[in-house]
Order: sequence, then C-alpha cells, then structure tokens
Amino acid sequence: MKVGDTAVRSLTVSGRMILEFAELVGDRNPIHLDEDFARQSRFGRRIAHGMIAASLISAVIGNDLPGPGSIYINQSLQFVAPVFIGDTIKATVRTLSIKEGKPIATLETVCTNQRDEVVLKGEATVLFPSSS
Repeated sequence: MKVGDTAVRSLTVSGRMILEFAELVGDRNPIHLDEDFARQSRFGRRIAHGMIAASLISAVIGNDLPGPGSIYINQSLQFVAPVFIGDTIKATVRTLSIKEGKPIATLETVCTNQRDEVVLKGEATVLFPSSS
C-alpha cells in the first residue's frame, strides 16, 4: 500500500436493503420505512439510512484497501446528501498518508451517487496488516 492508492466498490440501494438494515440495527425511523411519513419530509420520499453508504466504505477497507485484516481506528463522516431507493452508490477510498514506521494509514472516504454527487465524505484511520 502506498499514498495515492485507490479502491472503489458500488451498490444499488433497494427498498428491501433498507428494510433489512432497519431490522438488523433496530433503526426504524419512519423517514426510512414509511412512504406517507417520508412524503411529508423535506426529501419528499423515503431515504436510505446514511450508515448503509458508510458500510460500503467499510467493505472497501476490509476487502480492497488496505484489505483483509484491516482494523478501523477512527472514521469521520459528513452526510452531504440523501440516498434514495434506486440510487447506485460508489464508495471510493484513497490513501492519504501512512504513518512512518507504523502500519497505520489515513484514508479519504467518499461516497457518490450515479450522478457523481457526493452523498457522504470523511476520513478513516486504519491499522493495516504489515503485508499490505
């Protein structure tokens, strides 16, 4: 792994995914689950849990960059725009720095939708396997 390395994963958010995520974590906010409630919101329709997009970042870190065996130390997140059912989210992780003499990296983390609009951004600090 070196500064500038980048990895990307994407997924299309479905209504079923939102329902399963709500069941898994217990977040049953009606903005995610109730079309009538959501229609009255500023978004006008149901939105996905922001952590679904954030979880895609985790998938990149754990599978691709730095990869298997990586451990989160820290993650900042700024939720910039809503994610709707049917949106295709692309999570991009880029190595910003590697701590001298330590297996610790700082990563830029950005999620965009199919229109290339940023929906989430932040930075992660990870402990990576020395073989990365």
